[in-house]
Amino acid sequence: MRYVLPVAISTLLGTPAALVPAADLNVKLELPRLNVAEYHRPYIAVWIEKRDQSFVGNLTVWQDLKKRNNEGTRWLKDLRQWWRKSGRELNMPVDGLSAATRTAGEHSLTFSTGNSVLGQLPAGEYQLMVEVVREAGGREAVRVPFTWGGKGEFTAKAQGSREIGTVAVQIK
Repeated sequence: MRYVLPVAISTLLGTPAALVPAADLNVKLELPRLNVAEYHRPYIAVWIEKRDQSFVGNLTVWQDLKKRNNEGTRWLKDLRQWWRKSGRELNMPVDGLSAATRTAGEHSLTFSTGNSVLGQLPAGEYQLMVEVVREAGGREAVRVPFTWGGKGEFTAKAQGSREIGTVAVQIK
């Protein structure tokens, strides 16, 4: 079994952090098919917060990467919760974080301790945040509580109401 020692966070907090076995955070995100006159692919931000809703780190941000002169970044501020917590401090697009928008359907994402904020995450209780906004459409955010570094596998899910379908989290 591999172990990751979150040295940077333990040093900043001044307390020893527990060893967290290497793990994957799998996310299934459903974007419902909407019957509307004008449909634009949504912008999406996925990040981790502590239970007190303080920001921990970004996992991915989907935006329109094909617009000329980086024009797609203009609409990122409409992801209001994410923008206030982290987005306004970033110079987008960010390699390894930014991705292209996607169509309606179910999307599977995997984040591992080796190449994301998870490698620095001490064991504890957190929330996966997913925020979606569409031009000429709605805005919605879903919060899925999860335990990082617990024993065995963990699964949880939350249901959106319009812009987001089901968000399922599995930790292996």
